[in-house]
Amino acid sequence: MKKLILLSSILLLTSFNSVESDVYICGEKGAKKYHFSKNCRGLASCKHEIIKVSLQKAKSMGKDLCGWED
Repeated sequence: MKKLILLSSILLLTSFNSVESDVYICGEKGAKKYHFSKNCRGLASCKHEIIKVSLQKAKSMGKDLCGWED
């Protein structure tokens, strides 16, 4: 029984970590932030296309979370 509970707990925790969410970035080369909402206040000044990418890709591009979304 203990093994079943332990195995269930491990599977549950790993399933939360593997969920990949999409974020939004400004298409400008100098943009440094990612946003969870396409309507984020931080994207209001974006003069280029707003692009939807995976959170993992945004982080691999060196983007940080927008300060409006902390």
